[in-house]
Amino acid sequence: MANPLASTSTNPKDWKIFKGHGDPHDGLKGLTVPPWRRSDPVSVADTFPKDAIAKDKSKASPFLPDNKMIAAVNTALYLRRPLLLTGKPGTGKSTLISKVAYELKMGPVLRWDITSRSTVRSGIYDYDAVGRLQKSRAGSKEPSIEQYLTIGPLGTAMLGTTWPRALLIDEIDKGDIDLANDLLNVIEEGVYDIPELRRLGNKTFIIKDGFDRTVKITQGRLECKQFPLVVMTSNAEREFPPPFLRRCIRLTIQPPDSVERLSEIVSSHLSQYLSAKTVQVNGLIDTFLTEAKSKELATDQLLNAVFLTIGMDNGVDRKFDPDEITELRKLILERIG
Repeated sequence: MANPLASTSTNPKDWKIFKGHGDPHDGLKGLTVPPWRRSDPVSVADTFPKDAIAKDKSKASPFLPDNKMIAAVNTALYLRRPLLLTGKPGTGKSTLISKVAYELKMGPVLRWDITSRSTVRSGIYDYDAVGRLQKSRAGSKEPSIEQYLTIGPLGTAMLGTTWPRALLIDEIDKGDIDLANDLLNVIEEGVYDIPELRRLGNKTFIIKDGFDRTVKITQGRLECKQFPLVVMTSNAEREFPPPFLRRCIRLTIQPPDSVERLSEIVSSHLSQYLSAKTVQVNGLIDTFLTEAKSKELATDQLLNAVFLTIGMDNGVDRKFDPDEITELRKLILERIG
């Protein structure tokens, strides 16, 4: 039997779909679906207004994923598995998905912030039963259920039809102990029944989703056509059950710990402010690395310090005296843990 994954090309292309350079492309098109994943072939990217993705673009452009991040993202894309990112605050856990979504034309990132009260149902949809009841009591006609039911970020991500969408599930370790497994069960099955619609019979409902677009839900069942890119972040505040971990691609993000890597990050974010200031920047990076040995610091604290005490100190529009700069850097580089 022929291997469906075998290539007949004499010049095979790089296996990576996500390159990390940030230039949008159609690399997802025609992506092979694993036998265990219920999904249609990737065909046509969704269209969104330009201003709808501007926020993700501005956030993603300066971010520099390392080789481990790029490998983990591509593994998750090929295997249609969620990506679980663990690491300290400020290491880029929630920024990585913006980079991927922009480069792979996934549209605006859908965000689901987890709390102790979060459930799979709350991620799929929200139903204002009380509001509908109050409205029905005030009038003679029962209001349409579509006015009181909206699709949440998880449900919106699952409703992609021709092209995967991007969903950030932030700080999943804050959720209830059962949330992780319940979430993976829904994603694995790719279907979810909405009881409030299901009990109304064989009807099609027009509902607003997380992009404020109208979508059709038939017979009360939400069915996934394209497995979304799901990135879950964790601050390592708790352990997850083995069945959950087994079904995730896992990556622990370590803070950058070299002058070269930190210099790349600073330059990527702040190059317009730092002309001819390499010596000052390297000096502050050395200070940051020295202090990071004895106290917990985040990379964005370094960026804050460079921006304010080097980038803004141009001697023309504004000026700081040396004592002020020293105090400001102490303030900004305060321990976070």
